[in-house]
Amino acid sequence: MALSAAAANEAMTSAGALDRLLDATRPGMDRVNAMILAKASSHVDLVPEVARYLIDAGGKRLRPMLTIAAAMLFGKANGSEVNFAAAVEFMHNATLLHDDVVDESDMRRGRAAARMKWGNQASVLVGDFLLGQAFMMMVDTGNVAALKVISQAATIIAEGEVLQLAKTRDLSASAADYDEVIGAKTATLFEAATEVGAMAGGADAAGREALRHYGRELGFAFQLVDDVLDYRGEADTLGKNTGDDLREGKMTLPMILALQEATPAEREIIVAALGNVDAGAAELRQVLAVFDRYDTLGRTIERAITHARRARESLKQLPPSEMKSLLGEVAEITVSRAY
Repeated sequence: MALSAAAANEAMTSAGALDRLLDATRPGMDRVNAMILAKASSHVDLVPEVARYLIDAGGKRLRPMLTIAAAMLFGKANGSEVNFAAAVEFMHNATLLHDDVVDESDMRRGRAAARMKWGNQASVLVGDFLLGQAFMMMVDTGNVAALKVISQAATIIAEGEVLQLAKTRDLSASAADYDEVIGAKTATLFEAATEVGAMAGGADAAGREALRHYGRELGFAFQLVDDVLDYRGEADTLGKNTGDDLREGKMTLPMILALQEATPAEREIIVAALGNVDAGAAELRQVLAVFDRYDTLGRTIERAITHARRARESLKQLPPSEMKSLLGEVAEITVSRAY
């Protein structure tokens, strides 16, 4: 994988920033976590059972943490950021429940997906419950402008999921198609998380736009790295099976780049494995050999680095502060996961 030493060092030196962000946002995140647990409850026993199974499985909770951090950045937080952050996390978990059904995934966050324990119907319906609770938490703040941001995000995310489904195993898919998919299904929620955080913190129009742009670029970087890790990560680190994107026929950037440059024989290897639910380690190795020949994983990481830097540059106009520095370093952390 071709990657400059400077780029690798820059990403790795930011590795401690996430711990510092965790410490800085801990009081707010404690309130967010309490709200998440409270709002996951229901008199229908199966609802909290399924919801808590996914919530308790862990996850970085990066999106709600960014909401809290964005509010803190502007120094005028009024408490609504807790509702916003919890709503963002519920939206994220709802999409995970739904995605696992659509993708027929067996694993999520290192253990059996909820659909494997309770079935597809329960997973979809509990996902719907979490979405409903997310909107209720937003309504409770009385902030219609922030509710609009979250509502629009929910619509765009759904469109992104449908577009990804439509592009499954589409050998003509382009890098532009890929950008449209991940811009909708991943970057949009990051964008909404940081924008509503800025709104809760009392940001002016310029500050709100800076955090909106920061979140969007961060989301692109995050998904690009995730799509690399799907092919070369370890299952216990990923929380899902390595090569799931290949077996699910997803047209991620490494795959698109490989198909654009592969020889006819190499395309045959890829096409035979793409969307094949029975593709095993041998098929994955063959596809990775093609990826390596054209450095598609390395080129994807380079693109992630570009988005991470754009995220950092989005903050330049804001006054210097410790939180601004932390958010800038967090943008680099998204890339460091690939090493």
